[in-house]
Amino acid sequence: MVGFNAPAAHGSLSAFDDYPVHQAAETIRHVVSSDRNFYDRYYFNCHSNDGEAFLVFGLGQYPNLEVADAFALLVTGTTHRVVRSSRRLGDRMDTSVGPLSVEVISPLRELRIRCEPRDDAESGFGLALDLHWTGSVPAYEEPRQFQRMHGRPVFDTMRLAQTGRWQGWIELDGRRFEVTPDRWWGTRDRSWGVRPVGEPEPPGIRTEGQMQGFWNYAPMQFEDHSILYMVNEHDDGERVLEEAVRIHADPALAPEPLGRPEHHAVLTPGTRRIESSRLSFPDAPGGAFEVEMEPLADAWLLLGTGYGLEEDWRFGMYQGEDVSQVVEIDYEQDAERLFGLVDQVGRFTQRGGPADGSVGHGLHEFFFVDSFSRYGLSGWDPAVASQHE
Repeated sequence: MVGFNAPAAHGSLSAFDDYPVHQAAETIRHVVSSDRNFYDRYYFNCHSNDGEAFLVFGLGQYPNLEVADAFALLVTGTTHRVVRSSRRLGDRMDTSVGPLSVEVISPLRELRIRCEPRDDAESGFGLALDLHWTGSVPAYEEPRQFQRMHGRPVFDTMRLAQTGRWQGWIELDGRRFEVTPDRWWGTRDRSWGVRPVGEPEPPGIRTEGQMQGFWNYAPMQFEDHSILYMVNEHDDGERVLEEAVRIHADPALAPEPLGRPEHHAVLTPGTRRIESSRLSFPDAPGGAFEVEMEPLADAWLLLGTGYGLEEDWRFGMYQGEDVSQVVEIDYEQDAERLFGLVDQVGRFTQRGGPADGSVGHGLHEFFFVDSFSRYGLSGWDPAVASQHE
């Protein structure tokens, strides 16, 4: 629900408490975990299948920090424009933050995201959008992610994922993109639970790095099915998380596990950027197959969104009652800042198996954290690192 303005309630009551959704002897405003890092989050991406424009949109709530924040990032050419907003969290049914909002139209199928236009002379945002999402396949519950370090859970999250198509429009500095479902596809996820969300905690053994090695996530869609692939592999080869499943557009067909997935990435020399990749599924039902990934556009997700390294804006960080900002980066002029988590628009081509020759599009996300010997990466200093080794 967007822009919900309920009258002041006694205690911690909110609009959601009128629905039979409670999981504990608490109002919905309060979560069972007291961990400061508990979060509840939307993620969307929307891309033209030629890579001309790539939008990433996120909105999160952090009940134990009493903060809600959101961002919209558009990449076109070398321009990276972010509108980001933060406010104090009140009623959790209000899924808007400043000009950014999410509306659930039909749960698990149709949603709407918006960045309301602002007067450029006044705000300088220059970015506005109104997009309607329709899922192409049923929403899929991904495996629970749990990781404990030094006795404390640092990851304990659930997530649903879905591929889909978009209808609507995006404007950047007066340039309008008409978004139609025949050529604007995307991926979304909803995740919630505990994970590091932003501001560093007090010094101590518990603050050592949480994610290690290689993170690789690729939800891709084809005409009649989608494939969800996910791997978090440590430098020694241990996998703490992996998933590979084929999901059919026909909801009468059950998801098909594809067995252990394998990755074969090619990095741009001297960098941590993947310039091509081959994902293989040797144990897939119907026969082994591979998927070749060609990147069409990069979005360096740590820059300006809250995911990243900026000390003054991180997820869950209190910025004030209602604050909105714009961040702009040029990938050519600011090449030394390109570091870390990358979302790519990918063109995916299947080789072998029942869908041999099928061409699809989707997200290819990756992050090399510290060393990953298999691809020749060793050590790093995230305070000074860029895309270059």
